[in-house]
Amino acid sequence: MPRTSKSLEEATPEAIARAGLAIIDARGAAQLSFRSIATYLHVSHTTVVRRGGGDFSGLLDLIADHLAEELPEIDRTMGSWDARTEQRFAAWYELLAARPGLVLLRGTRPLLGPRLLARLSEPQLADNLSIGLPMPAALRAYRQMYLYTLGCAALVELHDAKAVRLRTRSALAALDPEEFPLLSGNLNGVMDAITDESVFRDGLRRLIESWAAQAG
Repeated sequence: MPRTSKSLEEATPEAIARAGLAIIDARGAAQLSFRSIATYLHVSHTTVVRRGGGDFSGLLDLIADHLAEELPEIDRTMGSWDARTEQRFAAWYELLAARPGLVLLRGTRPLLGPRLLARLSEPQLADNLSIGLPMPAALRAYRQMYLYTLGCAALVELHDAKAVRLRTRSALAALDPEEFPLLSGNLNGVMDAITDESVFRDGLRRLIESWAAQAG
């Protein structure tokens, strides 16, 4: 009976994705690499490359799709379209905002993993159609809310809001108050806007209300 390789047992695609997220959480996105994952899992670099997507873009796809598995499966028969839509995108925002480096590493590549498509894209499109939006509008509505969520998540650090506030305060304090009277004179307000999650939610609700009105 052939023996199963220890590397193949320990370096499954799921294990590689979990290790990648653990490295991002503990050491930051800049430390993510095939070698750092290989070290984390105590397997060879070649094994991780072969089973982790083949190249760095493939690795990011693998990690992002594993993250999407944490999205809730929302029953389309429960609650209103508005509530379901907000719940889906708010959940995706929270997952990404905890790891903004992952979004930035991906650059302009779309997130098209099967889990994300199954948990977010497909059900949201079906919901958009159910309120009377024709397919072109249903796609545009999804795309607007998706890009808004992605952009917001890439520009926040929910896991370390205190550090963000300190950096922001230092940067604003260094400004010439005569040249930047609005920014330098509203330190607390600027910092609240940068770190307050309600800014994202308010914008998302405005998008949802806009598309609900068009569907009416």
